[in-house]
Amino acid sequence: MACHVVALPYPGRGHVNSLMNLCKLLVSKKNDILVTFVVTEEWLGFIGSDPKPDNIRFASIPNVVPSELVRAADIESFLEATMTKMEAPFERVLGQLEPPPTVIVADTIVSFAVVVGNRKNIPVVSFWPMSASMFSTLLHIDLSAKNGDLPVQISEAGAERVDCIPGISFSRLVDDPLMDKSKQRMLQSMLKIISSVTNAQYLLFASIYELESQAIDDLKPEFSFPISSIGPTIPYIDLGENSFLGTDHSDLSYLEWLDCQPRSSVLYISMGSFLSVSSAQMVEIAAGLRDSGVRFLWVARDEASRLKDVCGDLGLLVPWCDQLRVLSHSSIGGFWTHCGWNSVQESVFSGVPFLTFPLGMDQHQNSRLIVEQWKIGWTLKHHLEADKLVTRGEIAELVKKFMDLDSDEMKAMRRRADEIKQICQLAIAEKGSSETNINSFVKYISECDAQVR
Repeated sequence: MACHVVALPYPGRGHVNSLMNLCKLLVSKKNDILVTFVVTEEWLGFIGSDPKPDNIRFASIPNVVPSELVRAADIESFLEATMTKMEAPFERVLGQLEPPPTVIVADTIVSFAVVVGNRKNIPVVSFWPMSASMFSTLLHIDLSAKNGDLPVQISEAGAERVDCIPGISFSRLVDDPLMDKSKQRMLQSMLKIISSVTNAQYLLFASIYELESQAIDDLKPEFSFPISSIGPTIPYIDLGENSFLGTDHSDLSYLEWLDCQPRSSVLYISMGSFLSVSSAQMVEIAAGLRDSGVRFLWVARDEASRLKDVCGDLGLLVPWCDQLRVLSHSSIGGFWTHCGWNSVQESVFSGVPFLTFPLGMDQHQNSRLIVEQWKIGWTLKHHLEADKLVTRGEIAELVKKFMDLDSDEMKAMRRRADEIKQICQLAIAEKGSSETNINSFVKYISECDAQVR
C-alpha cells in the first residue's frame, strides 16, 4: 500500500507550479508515495498532458468561475469563490479516492481543506507558496487586529516603518497594496485564511531557511506543530538529464539566440503570467529598452509582435520561454521581474541580480526583500499608483547602469547574488537545510501512513 498524498493547489499559475514542483520532489525521495493532484477542470486542460512521474496522477473538480478572464478582472471575487465553491466537490473527490488518502497537502489559500481534513480525520499540511516574510506580516496583522489595533496607523504620507513584525526588519506596511483602503475586502479574506492555519498539522514554506531565517524562527513559537522551509519549489530537478520537462511550446530558438550573446550581457524581462501592466507602460518599457542600448530577452506574451518594432533590434521578444533554463544561461546578466515568488526563487537559485517592478499582492514585500535585505537588486517602481508611468527615460538610464559590467557597484551586487546562489545550492545538497526538511517531511508522511494502516 502506497503513502497517498492528496495535493490541492489554489487555481493560479504560480500556485499550481509551486505545489507540483513540491510533489515531484516528494516522489523523487520515496518511490512508494502516490500523489493525487486535484485541480479544476480548467487547470486539468492546461497541465493534464504535461509529462510527469508515473506516481503523480490528476483528479479534477468543477471550475470555480466560468473562465480565467474573470480571475484577472476581479481577483477578490475569484478568491471568495475559491474559498466557498471548491469545498464540497473536493470533499466528494476525497471520498472516491483509492487507496484512502494518507495526508492532504493544500495551498494555504484553499483554507477549507483544513476543515475538510479535520472532519475526515486526515492530517492536513498547509503549504505557503509565498515568502515566509509575507506570511509573518499577515499573521501579525491578524493578531493585532484581534487585539483591537493594527501594528501601524496608515498615513497619507506613507512614511512610517514597521518595527513590530517579528522577523522582518524592512517592512513598511503602508507600502503594501493590501493596506490600501480599496483592498480591505482582500485583506480580510487573507487574514481569515491565515487564521485557519492554526488548525492544520504541519506548515511548509516555499522558501530557503538561510534567506528568511529570522522570519521563520520567529514564527515557530506561534504554532504547536512542525514548521519547515523546503524551497526553492522550482523545477530544478528538471534541469538534469532525466527531465520531466514538457511543454506545448516547441520553439526554442531563443536558447540558440542566447548562445550567441556575450556572457552576462542580456537583461531578461518577464512580468509573470497573471497580473500585467498597461499598454502605455508596455510602450514606455519597449522604448526605454531600445534607448538603453542593452541586449534583452523579453517574454511579452501576446504583446510580443506588437512591441517588436518599438524595441529595435538589440533584443528578442517571445510569447513564452522556459524561465529557469533562461536564468541559468551564462549570457543572462539581470532579471527585470514583477517579483512573483516563483520568479524570485528561480533568480536567486541562478545567481542573477534583479530589477524589480512589483505589480501587486505579495510582490512589493518580495521587492523589499531583494533590494533592502539581500541587496541584490534595484527597483524600477518606487510608487504604488497603477496609473503612474515609469518613463522611457528613467528606464533607459537605470537599465544602462544596471547592465554595466564594469561598474564597481554592479560587480559587488553580482558577487552577492552569486553568494546567495551558493546558499541555495547548499540548501538542496545532502545535509542542507531544505534537503533535511524534505526528508523529515517524507518521514512524517510515512508515519501518517502507518497510522492509517
